Formats: sequence, C-alpha cells, structure tokens
Amino acid sequence: MDYLWLKALHIAAVVTWIGGMLVAAVSIAAVTEARGQQEIAIRSALLERVRRWDRRVTSPAMLLVWIFGLTLALTGGWFPQVWLLAKLTLVLLLSALHGVLSGRLRRLAHSQEPAPPALLRHAGAAVVIATFVIVAIAVTKPF
Repeated sequence: MDYLWLKALHIAAVVTWIGGMLVAAVSIAAVTEARGQQEIAIRSALLERVRRWDRRVTSPAMLLVWIFGLTLALTGGWFPQVWLLAKLTLVLLLSALHGVLSGRLRRLAHSQEPAPPALLRHAGAAVVIATFVIVAIAVTKPF
C-alpha cells in the first residue's frame, strides 16, 4: 500500500511541476512580444504572478518529484536498470530547464531584456516531448 501512495504522490507532483513549467515557458514567450506602455505594465504583473507561482508551487513540486521518485526507485530496487538511468537523465535535463526558465522569469520581471534565445522559445515543446518520453520509459521499461 505504501508503494501505491508514493506512486500517487509522485504523479501528482509531476503533474504540478510540468504544468508550472509549461505556464512559465508560455508566459515567457508571450511577454517578449509586448511593446507598448500598457502591454509592458501587463507584462510585469503577469511575470510577477508567474514568478511567485514558480517559487511557491512549481519549485517545491520539482523537489517532491525527486524525493518521491528516488524513494520509489530505492524501494523497488531499480537503480541498476538502464531504463531508470535513461529516465533520470531526462528528469535531470528537465530540472535544468526549470532552472533556466526560473532565471529568465526573474530577469524579465526586473528589467527590459531582449527576446529569449531561440532554444528557450521552444521550451514548452521540449517539456511536452520529454514528459511523453519519460512516461513511455516508466510504463514500458524497455531496457
């Protein structure tokens, strides 16, 4: 029964974390298009709210994903398995992307920075694709 609760908490944390990353990625892409005074004021308010959500909800959810995920891997004895190492690599890359998005939110909220780098413009798609691959690996355990 503990395994099922850990798994449920892990999945809930993943949904919260990935949702927050998608909101951050879309918000960053949207606000870089703002040009007028009124749009810039709206942009600042939006960025501050997204940034607050990221600090209070998304970042703690990422921490919970790691805690519950590693606990599941330890209790399941999965560490020497290749599928888990592949999944952990992708989750580590998503964690790094979360850090980049959080940093960009912070910088954009405090200044008038130019558009994000081209790679960051596709962050939302990268999050969706990586999440799909991680879920496929976790469910099928192909190697």
